[in-house]
Amino acid sequence: MNNRFRKNNKDSRREKSGASAPEAAQAPATGFAVVCRTDIGKVRRSNQDSVIEAGALVGVADGMGGHQGGETASAMARDALMDALRDKAPDAESLAAGIREANAAVFARAEAEDSLRGMGTTMTVLWLGAREAFVGQVGDSRCYRYAGGALTQITNDHSMVMEMARAGIITAEEAATHPMRNVITRAVGTDPMVEPDLFVLPRAKDDLWLVCSDGLHGMVSDKDIAAVLASKDTDEKKADRLMAAALENGGHDNISLVLLRDLTGGEGCA
Repeated sequence: MNNRFRKNNKDSRREKSGASAPEAAQAPATGFAVVCRTDIGKVRRSNQDSVIEAGALVGVADGMGGHQGGETASAMARDALMDALRDKAPDAESLAAGIREANAAVFARAEAEDSLRGMGTTMTVLWLGAREAFVGQVGDSRCYRYAGGALTQITNDHSMVMEMARAGIITAEEAATHPMRNVITRAVGTDPMVEPDLFVLPRAKDDLWLVCSDGLHGMVSDKDIAAVLASKDTDEKKADRLMAAALENGGHDNISLVLLRDLTGGEGCA
């Protein structure tokens, strides 16, 4: 475990809306609204991100392993997770099990096909329950929550430079421009087993959740993300502004994001 993987060799054509699998039959959830965006960026030849959107389950998978491998890994992980959680009620144990099933599916495919060997993907997902929000994390895509006028990063990046930053070896500012910032230490599909980080948080009315690939948070600072989310724009417009900012700042990677607005905070749920 904790092998190091560089996310590179991403190839594709420009596209405005990214992949999402056929809708999974999730346990009923109410009181939220979702906006998704994905873009190939200005440098890559293909979009290896897959957006997860299945009712109250949303997220981003950012593939790696060359053109075919990255696209295959992220799409397989997305589909396997949605299948694993089909008809399940949101909870932390089910979410962790679903991510492990996604890992097993991607790893088995990589082992079976030489052309896909070594492929993997990040996976950051938010699953809204009746009164709690469940977040699962593998890799360096992120989940944020904007609430009470403040932006909070919920997840911790599984990357070499952020582990160095958390250990006090380098500063957060140094981490943002470090030449090894794309080297991640945990991924879905690169090992037979993976252990996701899990977070359980209470729902609150009007919280705005953001799940995004590093194509967004690597191009747009947390300060600028917070400024967009604090604006009086609609959530659709906020998503467009975040995407535009990432592209204007270089668009060096595929860019994917999901905004989920909690409209009720679970009020009225049994």
